Amino acid sequence: MSPRDRALGAFYGLALGDALGMPTQSMSREQITEHYGGPIRELRAAVAEQPISPGLSAGSVTDDTQQAVLVARLLIDGGGRIEPMMYAEALLDWEADMARRGLSDLLGPSTKRALERLGCGVSPFEAGRSGTTNGAAMRITPVAIATPSDGVETLVDAVVAASALTHNTNLGIASASAVAAAISAGIDGADLPAALDHAERAAAAGGRRGHWYAGGDVAARIRWVRAWVRGMDPPALADAVAGVVGTSVAAQESVVAAFALAEALGDEPADALMLAAGLGGDTDTIGAMCGAMLGARHGLSGLPAELTATVREVNGLELEPLVDGLLHLRRRPG
Repeated sequence: MSPRDRALGAFYGLALGDALGMPTQSMSREQITEHYGGPIRELRAAVAEQPISPGLSAGSVTDDTQQAVLVARLLIDGGGRIEPMMYAEALLDWEADMARRGLSDLLGPSTKRALERLGCGVSPFEAGRSGTTNGAAMRITPVAIATPSDGVETLVDAVVAASALTHNTNLGIASASAVAAAISAGIDGADLPAALDHAERAAAAGGRRGHWYAGGDVAARIRWVRAWVRGMDPPALADAVAGVVGTSVAAQESVVAAFALAEALGDEPADALMLAAGLGGDTDTIGAMCGAMLGARHGLSGLPAELTATVREVNGLELEPLVDGLLHLRRRPG
């Protein structure tokens, strides 16, 4: 399997996990059962009671994929660097476009707060000083594709450069570093245990960056949850993740939840992403992060072809040019 197939798997895996979780995002497990009749086993349209994306058609992606595409374009256009003010403008333009389509409140709380501070004249280096949610981790896949996995500190440097504007905290950077490391290692051909081990190391390094915020140590929580969920059957796994790990937008919950699914169901990407869709809470983002990590391990050819084709068609996704541009950055000396 080529690095390109793995990189395509990461980006399309993100989109697939996002689309599977779209109809259930911000709903409880009980509401998911009530409105969808049981576990999510296919791409579903959002019911009218969906609090964020009511009525979206089956296979539609959300902010997770859309913002990752935005980051990919900025990275390629900037030759591997994202200029902070251009990044802020791109996010605001994206939010305005979503509002024109009748969708609102799609910028996460950390990103929205950082952009408001930036608009009030706060420095880009200080705007993200309270960003502790999963927004940086959900859109970090392009950075992972563009950055080789060798050298943890170099990878974390790339994460910080792309994330500090909105998530310049130990929790935000640690979680984005973990997801990026797992994806990048997978693209380089690491098996899943090695990729997740690399993620733990990157989370530890990322946890030493940014402004300190109180919260469960991301690296320690990933290490703990991997050991805890091994051997769990899917019902027990769902109960453990939803009830103990947590599925909120907090980085130390939803990011750790994605690692729990990757550890327990890493050989079956479709099963992992469908389980993510039924957890309740931030289902689309958990699915997106897990899909990117497992897609990097199994490649595009290892994802369910029919579901992936539907997501491509419904959203007009053509990620191949972006992946090729990001891989060009990855191959650059230094």
